[in-house]
Amino acid sequence: MTGAPGESPALVDRLRAEILAAGGAIPFARYMDLALYEPGLGYYERAARVVGRGGDFATSVSVGPMFGELLARWILDGAVSRSTELSAGPVELVEAGAHDGRLAEDILDAIGRLGGADVARFSYRIVEPSPVRQAWQAARLARFGDRIRWSPSMPGRQPGGPGVRGVILSNELLDAFPVERWRWSADRRRWVEQGVTWRQDRFEWVCLPTAPPPGWALPQELEAVLPEGFVRERSPAAVDWWANAARGLEAGCLLAIDYGLDAEEFLVPHRAEGTLRAYRRHRVSGDLLDSPGEVDLTAHVDFTAIARAGEREGLTTWGCPSQSRFLLGVLESTQRVPGGFPEWTPARVRAFQTLTHPEHFGRSFRVLVQGRGPTPWDLR
Repeated sequence: MTGAPGESPALVDRLRAEILAAGGAIPFARYMDLALYEPGLGYYERAARVVGRGGDFATSVSVGPMFGELLARWILDGAVSRSTELSAGPVELVEAGAHDGRLAEDILDAIGRLGGADVARFSYRIVEPSPVRQAWQAARLARFGDRIRWSPSMPGRQPGGPGVRGVILSNELLDAFPVERWRWSADRRRWVEQGVTWRQDRFEWVCLPTAPPPGWALPQELEAVLPEGFVRERSPAAVDWWANAARGLEAGCLLAIDYGLDAEEFLVPHRAEGTLRAYRRHRVSGDLLDSPGEVDLTAHVDFTAIARAGEREGLTTWGCPSQSRFLLGVLESTQRVPGGFPEWTPARVRAFQTLTHPEHFGRSFRVLVQGRGPTPWDLR
């Protein structure tokens, strides 16, 4: 598979310089990192409005404020009120991957309507390393004043010192971390890492001499039948980020909403090309190396690897249900309280159907929740 340079010649030049400095090739994870996040040039650094009907892809947030409202209800009624450690005192909500701040706005608006006298307990922190995206967020969220703070990195916890007491959340963040791309060599019976080079005025794939990832050895019977060229990805960066967030959590939980799979679900026949995709204007591009900086690059999250990282840091997995099951559980809980949910207008019905229907976001997205201590909410 090859790709021609796209509409960002400065980014193409930046990538070519990186490839030259590395001796002729760079790992795909590095290519993806530059294509998405290079300051002033990467896909997520150049345009604030790439989400929704007029952008390249849709998210649960772009459906409308209901998604943030339902998350706020779960935070209030599940993660906080049922937690002995968070039932009193300040509660911090920490969001990473906030993009233009819309989810933060929806959650804070909902907490303002639903929280009653408890509203003053809640503060909101956005973890944002990019000054460009932080400016987008600050413009949208200016009306909340000092209730919102920003940090370039996840708040840490020193031994014996304070950490986050509340909820650390992300929506479609883990899938945007750079991934390594590995291809199965049937002749050599091993995984071979895929890199990117520049040849004949275009980016092309090249094999790298990297040792296969530990733990990826296959049973002999699977080695014998796995076809040549079968592709698999992994994201050490996403695993490291989750582990770091877990270390910073003193009380409460981590919540990630994303599309992904368990480890064994990656090695199935219909995923022979892997899960990495390039999106532009709601369509999948046929070439992952085409138009760097102009397309979104994303891969399915390995929820098994993420959950294990949290558990190694002492967290308990409360559950990893589909988004449909999670949001239906929130709805059922609120409907037990008279007047607990606003009137079902046609627009709200459509929004809820989009968020929960299997053909939309309901089945492909999952909600991983890990916390300190036993779960206060049934997430089976």
